[in-house]
Amino acid sequence: MTTSPTPTVTPEALKAGHRTMWASGDYPSVAESIDGATSTALLAQLPDLAGREVLDVATGTGNTALRLAASGAQVTGLDLADELLDVARRRAADVGVQVDWVAGDAEALPFGDAAFDAATSVVGIQFAPRHQAAADELVRVLRPGGTLGLVSWTPGGLIGRMFGVLGQHMPKPPSFVSPPPRWGDPDHVRALLGDRVGDLAFTTGMNRWSFPSLEAFATYFEEKYGPFIAAQAKLGPEGWAPAGQGLREAYADLGTEGPDGFTIDGEFLVITARRA
Repeated sequence: MTTSPTPTVTPEALKAGHRTMWASGDYPSVAESIDGATSTALLAQLPDLAGREVLDVATGTGNTALRLAASGAQVTGLDLADELLDVARRRAADVGVQVDWVAGDAEALPFGDAAFDAATSVVGIQFAPRHQAAADELVRVLRPGGTLGLVSWTPGGLIGRMFGVLGQHMPKPPSFVSPPPRWGDPDHVRALLGDRVGDLAFTTGMNRWSFPSLEAFATYFEEKYGPFIAAQAKLGPEGWAPAGQGLREAYADLGTEGPDGFTIDGEFLVITARRA
């Protein structure tokens, strides 16, 4: 019996799948649930960017871009998924701020060298498959002395644990893919940015979710979070069952359930630096 060779997946094909994945489910709801803690933690670490040109990479529905624009920055928000940018545009109109929304790839930013005074990304750029390519692009578009500000889920925190569980059940990704939670490891970030930045600093924070029960939290992510929806489609009901059980065990380990409901914290890393 002969077997067919494993098809080669190109970065472009993978990112086309990512675009569909992030547009599925209800990512705007998930983004809303993390907006307060993550964006606030980053902006507290950044200098005053009023009047400065700022690029927010993998902006999603615009959480950080909208806050930056409201503070007086001249903001460009870039994302791979047009559907998320449509939500961001509506949000900007609702609050009366101006942002230039651009569909584009974090690994091939459609901007010239040294085009921005600051670049940010909140739990976004870490999902670009080739971490070094994304890091190189961030540095390239920053002006000398420009500010870099990122937030990433950590490997040992909730989201990192989630992806660790999925990785035990999903097919092995292409060799060029780096796991998203690695952007939450300071040593990995140092290696990505190298001596092209100075004043590299790290702080951690927590995003809290509160639900009526652990099962309600688990169901929420299974129904609304694009990576989980894609995994369920890939594995089918029988393949998803052990993955779902593994996730619930991780939630029980990290969260607290009592008479008032279920709470669970997701650790994130705040990364700030200055372009050398």
